[in-house]
Amino acid sequence: MNIHFVGIGGIGMSALAQYFHAWGAQVSGSDIARSEITEMLRKRGIAIRIGHKKTNVPKSAALVIHTFAAKKDNPELREAKRRGIAAKTYAEAVGDLTKRFFTIAIAGAHGKSTTTALVSLMLTRGGLDPTVIIGTKLREFGNTNFRAGKSRYLIVEADEYGGSFLQHCPNIAVVTNIDREHLDYYKNFANVKTAFLKFLLGIKKGGVVVINRDDPNLKKIAGIVPKKRPDIFMSWYSLKDRQAPAIKKMMQVPGAHNVSNALGAWRVGKIIGVKEVVMKKVLRNYRGSWRRSEYRGNFQGIRIYDDYGHHPTEIKATLRGFKEKFYGKRVWCIFQPHQIERTRLLLKDFAGAFGDAHGVALLDIYQVAGREGKNIKATTRVAKVTKELAEKLQKQHSRVWYLGSHTKIAGFLKTNAKRGDIAILMGAGDIWKNTKKLI
Repeated sequence: MNIHFVGIGGIGMSALAQYFHAWGAQVSGSDIARSEITEMLRKRGIAIRIGHKKTNVPKSAALVIHTFAAKKDNPELREAKRRGIAAKTYAEAVGDLTKRFFTIAIAGAHGKSTTTALVSLMLTRGGLDPTVIIGTKLREFGNTNFRAGKSRYLIVEADEYGGSFLQHCPNIAVVTNIDREHLDYYKNFANVKTAFLKFLLGIKKGGVVVINRDDPNLKKIAGIVPKKRPDIFMSWYSLKDRQAPAIKKMMQVPGAHNVSNALGAWRVGKIIGVKEVVMKKVLRNYRGSWRRSEYRGNFQGIRIYDDYGHHPTEIKATLRGFKEKFYGKRVWCIFQPHQIERTRLLLKDFAGAFGDAHGVALLDIYQVAGREGKNIKATTRVAKVTKELAEKLQKQHSRVWYLGSHTKIAGFLKTNAKRGDIAILMGAGDIWKNTKKLI
């Protein structure tokens, strides 16, 4: 079977492409630009084309899977329609898999990648040989975001953007938290909560819902689940659990939020039947995943970390964790906002998120293809909205710089930071490319 992916360079799409490739399908794909991920796929034997055009769709293609961001006028989707080739979104294709496996789906506004990583490692080290589709790369999986297992278990990071996770039908559904995230799609927090409730209500008969009791909004919507689905079992976890202090001591990645993620993974491991000795070993050995508080190296004696945080809640939690881990050290945050509308809608929240940083330097907003809105002149608003954020930050923080360009990062650190300091390059865009240049 020949399967073609439109937007194959996305973190979820690339994992799904590897799944079909591992099981013998002929896989091809295209993306708008070359990236570290597309090059990794190419090395694994997947045919990659840069740019979108109708000739990219193989003559023998039986299925086209496309990213949510692909528009109806995409030439490859139009070609698939003209030739009568079946087409599915990434969410629909993953949803099909969740119905065939014993699926553990992990969702949440924040922490789902770390929680998915820990659950995956627990089941893998426990000999349960799961298949894993995750939104980050794990060194334990050969520095990729996919693991091909041979058992009945599928572990999937469930993405809420565009309502994607509503296509899932898991046996175990984990939710780490909910927040005012993806408001460009959901419009308001009420719609976010409604979507997460639908996700929980969509699990298989006799399934288990694993919920973070410390999130009041999540606790409220999860309380509705037993009334509507009495056939579902509820399992809660909290930083107040008796095993929380011991787990905190085991963890190598900083922050209470990561202790919470570990508690959620621990609860899943207990439900599945993974031995405690195995779970403890996983927690002690876990050093983080790609772009999740990831240590990258040194720049003139300054320790450089890379982090995916792009929402105020994530930023605040990450900086608090670093402040606790590196008590007495100066922590600098170089932040690249992600998406104009997210930044604009959450300006006030962003302004209060950097309190634990010694200093903050802002790059211009990373523009997200297909998500900036038809009526927004993105290129003209990037600097304007970033400067608005800088002005609001300066009212709450004494050390704030607007850099704008990536090229100014090295000079900024040379001028302001000193040996022994910590610098976190943070954001969901392309800021991570700078860590290679620095180290």
